[in-house]
Amino acid sequence: MSKQVAVILSGCGVQDGSEIYETTLTLLRLDQLGLGYRCFAPDIMQHHVVDHLGGEVVEGESRNVLQESARLARGNIAPLDELEADEFDAVILPGGFGAAKNLSNFAEAGSDMEPLPELVEALAAFHEARKPIGLMCIAPALVPKLLGPGIAVTIGHDPGVAGAISSMGGLHRSCGVEEIVVDFENRVVTTPAYMLATRIGEAATGIFKLVERSDELMDIWFVSTVKKQRPW
Repeated sequence: MSKQVAVILSGCGVQDGSEIYETTLTLLRLDQLGLGYRCFAPDIMQHHVVDHLGGEVVEGESRNVLQESARLARGNIAPLDELEADEFDAVILPGGFGAAKNLSNFAEAGSDMEPLPELVEALAAFHEARKPIGLMCIAPALVPKLLGPGIAVTIGHDPGVAGAISSMGGLHRSCGVEEIVVDFENRVVTTPAYMLATRIGEAATGIFKLVERSDELMDIWFVSTVKKQRPW
């Protein structure tokens, strides 16, 4: 049986949900590596709806995060509260403002933000089991509140977001768009993606590295955890 990765989405579209290219590139590289995956999203209403042509909030319109995420997942998606870490070997969070608006209130509250309780519960189980956790774009800003202080992450080199991460107890590491930051002790892998990318190829390089490194960490987890329990 192939390794299985949970992918947590936050809607559909960079301004109010998951970044479409980041999600697609993540799923593409998972498939190229022969890794199985399942998408999840919270069954909640979006913070707001943004017209992606004009960039303005659409007053009076509301959309469901799970239903919008199903567009990206081609319908193959489940509610976030059904995610069981025991059934997966790693978890990845693409970026997009949905991470800062729907999976948390970081876009409004900054360092005083609170992540969605369902997300905290889901990632805590992966973290406790020492399974790899990948985050990209703005999503790494949630790490101090999701997993605790002292974990190294990157969002690139935006001083405002980096400062918020530091004030929450996180360790921000400046990083180029095509690179990753790995906190090996905590099994956390991050990349800037569209926090810096100006071309899809730039985003792809870093995202592919994140998926590949997560795959390597899954192998390390298997050797250090499963084989110890199965001496034969």
